[in-house]
Amino acid sequence: MLKLTNNDITMAQVAKDKIAAIKAIAKQMNNRDLVTADYVDGMLNRELQNSTFLGNGIAIPHGTTDTRSLVNQTGVVIHHFPNGVNWGDNNLVYVAIGIAAKSDEHLDILKQLTKVLSVDGVEEKLKAATNKEDIISLLNGDVQFEADFNQQLIQLNFPATDIIEITAVAGGLLKKQGAVDNQFVAELVVKEPTHLGNGLWLVSENKAVKRSAMAFVTTNELCNVNGKEVKGLIAIAACNQAHHAFLKALSTCIFEQQQAQLLASSPDKLIEYFTVNEHVETTTDGALSDTFKINNTHGLHARPSAMLVATAKLFNANIMVKNLDGEPKSVNAKSLMKVIGLGVKYGDRLQFTVDGDDASAALKAIGEAITSGLSEG
Repeated sequence: MLKLTNNDITMAQVAKDKIAAIKAIAKQMNNRDLVTADYVDGMLNRELQNSTFLGNGIAIPHGTTDTRSLVNQTGVVIHHFPNGVNWGDNNLVYVAIGIAAKSDEHLDILKQLTKVLSVDGVEEKLKAATNKEDIISLLNGDVQFEADFNQQLIQLNFPATDIIEITAVAGGLLKKQGAVDNQFVAELVVKEPTHLGNGLWLVSENKAVKRSAMAFVTTNELCNVNGKEVKGLIAIAACNQAHHAFLKALSTCIFEQQQAQLLASSPDKLIEYFTVNEHVETTTDGALSDTFKINNTHGLHARPSAMLVATAKLFNANIMVKNLDGEPKSVNAKSLMKVIGLGVKYGDRLQFTVDGDDASAALKAIGEAITSGLSEG
């Protein structure tokens, strides 16, 4: 896990264009002995091959794969441009993150950064940052934009016979994840839950919450509240606005009467339901799906990721992709940040689910692009 320090960040920078910005970053990387002086040529060549602009005011200039030998140690140098730098096609960059990586370590760095930087609202906060601590908090993920929900916050078929026990289990999951403390659990178990229909219940609390998060617990035992059956409980811990995405997903669930499907879902499907990009429509039962193995030696770093995204964007179909050897979460294959955020390494398997009139052609083109090496042979 990359942890930034004040030494990694230089504030209030000005550059006439991206070339000047990259040279300044490379010089500082060399001064810190992260790279040799010649590494700048690799960074400029990488930019000629494909723009390192990620979106949301962020760029990640770095060297080509054949300049890895010029890296002395893995690290980053971050320059803050409050007035922005034109990174091409009028894309303004407010934060440029120069990356030096000796091996596949850069994939973990990119995965961490893109998880934070892909969230709506980060760009404006980075642009308006006035000190290094603001930048560190944002890039390290200390500022929460997305509420927590993962495998460790899901307990299926717990043998409980009353909702208080189920609530206690949900509170325990949230506490174990470090989202809440004991007071939260005590408050949660005495709250009256809300019935969402078809055996699904909801309870929430905002006292003693450290991070917004959600727990999902189901039971296959006979359990009821005032004569209404209990099949599952959603418990939400809220200390900011990050949990609103969960509430939006639940509203859709209730409106479309999908409670039964939700209660019967696997952990992977639950995570996908609540965390999938809200700007992309979910696929239908008629969607096409296929899995491809990534054979790029250095995984899906910026350039092959960009080629994959460019291929996906050629089609109108809704295209979702999941790293079967990573986190069980599907993302929009047309979003560069989301694809890089999958942290795909050599040998990982990507599962594509494609829905639309040109789905078959899209899936074929994606397979051919991956087989051909995504511009890396």
